[in-house]
This record gives sequence, C-alpha cells and structure tokens, in this order.
Amino acid sequence: MSLKVELKPGERLIIGGCIITNSDQRTRLFIDGKAPILREKDILTIATADTPAKRIYLAVQLMYLADDTTGLTEEYFRLVNEIIQAAPSMITLINAINNEILTGALYKALKAARKLIQYEQDLLANVPSGSAGLPAGGPQNGSPA
Repeated sequence: MSLKVELKPGERLIIGGCIITNSDQRTRLFIDGKAPILREKDILTIATADTPAKRIYLAVQLMYLADDTTGLTEEYFRLVNEIIQAAPSMITLINAINNEILTGALYKALKAARKLIQYEQDLLANVPSGSAGLPAGGPQNGSPA
C-alpha cells in the first residue's frame, strides 16, 4: 500500500536523503518503498530546536533520517539525562521514546518526542511570569536566606 502525501504549493518534504520542494500547485504523491519521509511541518533544524525537548526531537529526527542510532545515542542520552534532572515528571514520556528507539520504530519515536515537546510547552505555560525560578520571599539584595 502506497503512502499518499499531499503537498501545498512550495511545501518541502524529505525522502531519504533528498529534499523535495513542491512547485506552485498542490501536488499529490504516492510513495512506495521503505525510506524515511518527513513533511516540512515535522522537520526541526538546529536553529528551531531551541528547547530541551526540541533538541531531543532533533536527535531522534536525525536517527530516523539516517536510519541509524549508533552515532547519535551518546548525545541523545546526554540530552535525556539533562531534561530528566530538570523535570523528573517527563520520565514516562522519555521512556516511551526510548522503547520506540530500542525496537527500531524511529518514526514512532518521533511521534512520542512530539508529545514530549507538547508536555514541555504545557509546563512552561504554567510557570508564573517573572518568577525566574525563585521561590516567593527568597533572598534579595544578595543576602543569604
């Protein structure tokens, strides 16, 4: 069964190691075979990976596109350890990503990493503005508490 992909005018798509850019018309493609495929909306770049969860997604994305985890495993686990230390509540989502990577389901790992990004955004949305991570009534003017 073919994968059907519809591209908007000017939309890009990665298939394997190739970037395909659509012309000025809507296009429908039917793709057969086994190659990593990512739509433009699912692609993160180094510049757009500006949060810890997005950097994890980027590492998984690179694993998926290369169809290889060996070169990126060390960096991935470094990022995972950092995010778990900062937000231990993310461990369940991280475990879901890890399980998909271990079973070789890298596209599913990307989908799980999307959930991590959403969770991170939800956490950040609930941080009171101007708190800067300090508890109310904390040290002021450089004096110890």
